[in-house]
Amino acid sequence: MNIIKTALFLAALLWGNVSKLWAQEQTYCNPLNIDYTYMIYNSHRDISYRSGADPAAVEFRGEYYMFVTRSMGYWHSRDLVNWDFIKPENWYFQGSNAPTAFNYKDSVLYVTGNPSGRMVILATDNPKAGKWEPSTTIQNNLQDPELFIDDDGAAYMYWGSSNVHPIRVKKLNKDKRFVYEREIHELFNLDEAQHGWERFGENNYHPTLKEGYIEGPAMTKHNGKYYLQYAAPGTQFNVYADGYYVGESPMGPWEYAPNNPMCLKPGGFINGAGHGTTMKDRHDQYWHFASMALASNSHWERRLCLFPTYFDQDGLMYSNTAYGDYPRYGSEHPTKAGQHTGWMLLSYNKPAKVASSFLEVNKSTAHDGDYVVDTLASSQNAKGDWQTSVLTDENSKSYWVADANNDQEFVEIDLGKVASVYALQINFHDHESDLYSRQKDARHRYTVEASVDGKHWKVIVDKSNNWKDVPNDYVQLRLPEKARFVRYNNIEVPTPNFAMSEFRVFGLGEGKLPAKVRNFKVERQQDRRDAQLSWDKVKGAQGYNIRWGIAPDKLYHSWLVYDKNEIKIPSFDVPTTYYLSIEAFNENGISQPTAPVMMK
Repeated sequence: MNIIKTALFLAALLWGNVSKLWAQEQTYCNPLNIDYTYMIYNSHRDISYRSGADPAAVEFRGEYYMFVTRSMGYWHSRDLVNWDFIKPENWYFQGSNAPTAFNYKDSVLYVTGNPSGRMVILATDNPKAGKWEPSTTIQNNLQDPELFIDDDGAAYMYWGSSNVHPIRVKKLNKDKRFVYEREIHELFNLDEAQHGWERFGENNYHPTLKEGYIEGPAMTKHNGKYYLQYAAPGTQFNVYADGYYVGESPMGPWEYAPNNPMCLKPGGFINGAGHGTTMKDRHDQYWHFASMALASNSHWERRLCLFPTYFDQDGLMYSNTAYGDYPRYGSEHPTKAGQHTGWMLLSYNKPAKVASSFLEVNKSTAHDGDYVVDTLASSQNAKGDWQTSVLTDENSKSYWVADANNDQEFVEIDLGKVASVYALQINFHDHESDLYSRQKDARHRYTVEASVDGKHWKVIVDKSNNWKDVPNDYVQLRLPEKARFVRYNNIEVPTPNFAMSEFRVFGLGEGKLPAKVRNFKVERQQDRRDAQLSWDKVKGAQGYNIRWGIAPDKLYHSWLVYDKNEIKIPSFDVPTTYYLSIEAFNENGISQPTAPVMMK
C-alpha cells in the first residue's frame, strides 16, 4: 500500500510540475482569442458585426475579470490567456457602454457609461457565479466613466468622451454610498497642435484641428504617483492610442508625460491600442488592455489586445507593443511574461489555394475615414486550382468568402520552404452573417493538417468536436511541426458562408536572418509633428520595425511595416527631441537594430 501511495504521490508531483511548466510556456496572440459578441445596434445601416472594445479588467482573488462594451456579460480567466464568458444572473445594463470595475474590500464594483439615464454601481463578492446586486445610484450623463478608490478610501469618478469637453472628475462621498460632491473639476484636453499622435484621422492625418476625441480615462497608482490615462484620437483609426498625465494626487495638478503615448500600435496586421485599462496581475506584472480597430464591416467593429506595461527608473509608464500581433508569452512565464516569443510569420504573401471561388474583397481606409473597396474574383492557375492573395496579405480588412459552409471548403498555404511551425492564428470573417446578440450555439469546427511534400499529411490541430465560438482563433502547438504546406479543412462556422480574413502561420524558418539595415535617414518635416523616414531595402527581408523614444534607452514606441523602405510617421510632439532605430525581419528572425539616430 505504501508503494502505491508513493507512486501516486510521485505521479501527482510530476503531473503538477508538467502542468506548471506548460502554463509557463503558454502563449497568446493579439487580437485576443475570445467569443466576441454580435452587436444589437448600429448607427448607420442594418449590418451584422461582432465587436469588443473599451475593456476594464480587474484582478480578484488571484483570478481575472474583463468587462467589455455591449457584450451582455463578461469574461473570466485564471491566466490572462484562456478566457470563458460569464452570463450574469441579473444583468442591469444589457447595452452597457465603456464599463469600469474596481476591486474593493473583497468585492468587485462595476459601473457602466450611460449618457441618458440613471447609473447604478453594481457589486458582487462572487463574479464567477454572475450574481450582482445594485449598490447605489449615482448621477447620470457620464460617458466613459472610471471609478477609482485610493488607499485612504477616498473615491473618485473620472469621465469623458468628446471632441469638445475635457476629461473631468468628481469626488465621491464613500460614506454616503458614493454620492457625488457638487463640484466638477475639469482636468485636461487634447492639444493637437503640439501632440501629433492626438490628431484625428487614419495615420493622424486630417486637414483641420479640434476633431480628435479625448475619451476613456483610466487611473493607475504606482509608487505614490497617479497615472491618469486617456485615449485619442478615434476608435476607428490605426493610430488609436492611450496617453497619460501624472499627478501627485487623484485631483492633480497634472503634468503631460514626455514619452506619450504610453500604448500605440499603428502598423502590422491589426491596429490600434486605445481606450483601455491597466491592471496588475497576481505576480505584480502590469498589463494594459485596449481596443483595436478591425473596422471591416463597420467602423465600430473592434477587437481587444493585451500588452505588458512597465514603469522605468524615471517613473515613465510605457507598454511593449513591438511585434504586437505576433505570439507572446502568457502571464505565467517567470521571466518573459508578455514578451515576443521570437516566432515569426511564415505565411506572409505566400500562395493560398482554396476550394472554391465566390468573393474576394480588399478594403483600405482613406484619410477621411471612409473605405476604399476593391472586389476581386479569385483566380485559377494552369492546373485549375482556385487561388487567393488576401488570406496572407496581413490586412485585417481584406477577406475571402467561400461558396458554402461545409466540409468541402479548405485553404491551403505553401510556405515555400520547410520551416518549424509553432502556432496558428485563424481569423474568420463575418460576411453578411445576419447574426445579432450572443449566439448560444455558435462554434467553429475544423482541422489543420501539415505536410513536408504536399502528399503526406498529418493532423496538427483537431477541432472537429469544438463547441467554442472562436472568431480569432489562436492555437499553439504542443510541439513544433516541420512543414512546408499547411491546410485548413472547414467543417462548420456560425455564418451562412465560410469566410476568412487571414490564415497566419507562426514559427521559424531554416534560413538566414536579414542583414542590418543600412542608410537609415530621418528627416523632421516643417510640421514638426511629422517625420519622413527612408532606408535601403534589405535582401530577403519581409519588413521592418521602426522604434523611437525620448532617449536612446527609451525606444518605447514602434511601427511595423511590410515591404516598404520608407514611411511618414505623424505621431511626434512638437517640442520633443526623439531617437529612432530600425531593424529588418523575415521568417527566420530579426536583424540587429541600427544605432539610435537623434531627431531634434
